[in-house]
Amino acid sequence: MNHQDYFTGHKDFIEFVAGDTIFNEGDPGNAKMYAVKSGEVDIVHSGRVLETVKPGYFFGEMSLVDSSPRSATAVAKSDCHIVEVDKYHFLYLTHEAPMFALQVMHIMAERIRRLNAAL
Repeated sequence: MNHQDYFTGHKDFIEFVAGDTIFNEGDPGNAKMYAVKSGEVDIVHSGRVLETVKPGYFFGEMSLVDSSPRSATAVAKSDCHIVEVDKYHFLYLTHEAPMFALQVMHIMAERIRRLNAAL
């Protein structure tokens, strides 16, 4: 599946410096996911980096699906700009750009397959 960056032109973002924690494992999900506009974010579970999220990709998407607590910690690997995507924005994107929903599912499936292979 071709990857498309739906957040390149987004004007609203949050700045983090390297080492900042974006959210912690166990935090409430608050029905928000995040897209990396610039920089990199490490996804960490039990002290182990599971993935480094690069610009154009997103993380925290499970919160939009099931509203459960965060399953991992997200830490800015470098200085970065992060776009916060709430449930309203997510639903808008899935309605206006159905391929976005497929991209989210594709990335979630890739992550699950990588974790299964690591076990």
